[in-house]
Amino acid sequence: MGCGVVYKENEAMKLAIIGASYLQQPLVQKAKEIGLYTLCFAWSEGAVCKDAVDEFYPISVMEKEQILTICQEKQIDGICTIASDVAAPTVAYVAEKMRLIGNSYKTAVRANNKFLMRNVFAKGGIPCPNYSVVTSVDQTTMNYSFPLIVKPTDRSGSLGITKIERSEDFIPAIENALNCSFNHEAIVEEFVEGREISVEFISYRGKHYPLQITDKVTSDEPHFVELEHHQPADLSNDQYEEIYALTERALNALGITNGASHSEYKITNDGRIFVMEIGARMGGDFIGSDLVQLSTGYDYLKGVIEVALGTFNEPVFGERHYAGVYFLCEETRRLLTTINTSSLPQIVRAKVTDDKLRYVKCSADRSGYLIYQSDKKIAL
Repeated sequence: MGCGVVYKENEAMKLAIIGASYLQQPLVQKAKEIGLYTLCFAWSEGAVCKDAVDEFYPISVMEKEQILTICQEKQIDGICTIASDVAAPTVAYVAEKMRLIGNSYKTAVRANNKFLMRNVFAKGGIPCPNYSVVTSVDQTTMNYSFPLIVKPTDRSGSLGITKIERSEDFIPAIENALNCSFNHEAIVEEFVEGREISVEFISYRGKHYPLQITDKVTSDEPHFVELEHHQPADLSNDQYEEIYALTERALNALGITNGASHSEYKITNDGRIFVMEIGARMGGDFIGSDLVQLSTGYDYLKGVIEVALGTFNEPVFGERHYAGVYFLCEETRRLLTTINTSSLPQIVRAKVTDDKLRYVKCSADRSGYLIYQSDKKIAL
């Protein structure tokens, strides 16, 4: 069963998973389905996976040296995470030190820092917005015309992002981004008006395999929190080819060689494509864990595990469908009845996670979701 080689010397192969929040639940479930022995590292608070794994260690995902020591003692066969930017450097560090399959630590750090990433893109001629980094509100970086986007260099989930139109809004936006940043750094970039998409790839030993492109719908400015994701994106074949080729160039520039990647783009009205950022992990918001398999038939979670264990097989796609997710919040209150009743046959899963609906400033403000699979895109 599972990914093929799950035993080594008559023992189940050992997979270390960094993170134990709800984001990692699909990965844990898939690993157990395959028959792997699982070790998980994360703080106990919010660690919904701790009772599902074979061994749980209440250690911060950023404590890479401590995690490495345990992984060496346990002689793990692979290490991975999904949908977590902050965990990716630790995954790469342990893999590099133990000579397991993964990205280099240098690559993971670069992919986890929007400023370092942009430097790579600018040097490699990969189209991205003009930008600068700020570490203090006293710095003057008003080199670009309004509007501007301000965000932490090292966070995801729309946390700390603000669009500003006036000079008087600059310092509050910088303060917000710096306070959200682990490294107390913010990036200031020109605002690119355009359609938002994201791209899922999986890579193995430097070869890249495109999986799917996602159309994204966000809340209004200033925070642009994701409200909907739909696959496949409504693009021409030529656009797909152009975006896939650009993604491969960007992955090579960053040095991503192994595992999932999630690339975010904007397409302007005149057809220009800008790389906004790339994560060395699969897309969150159910994009990687659910939607890719629902829309393509390819088990993305299994692929990530296969890469980590060195048992990877080239992706084989099945029956194609439309798939997507809608998120519940004050802006999408209209979804409440549909989520509560699961009245549509196309609904795969629906859940209200919080009875209180909020206007969203970041992804954590959302109060539920609805995942669908259909022969056509569902408009709710």
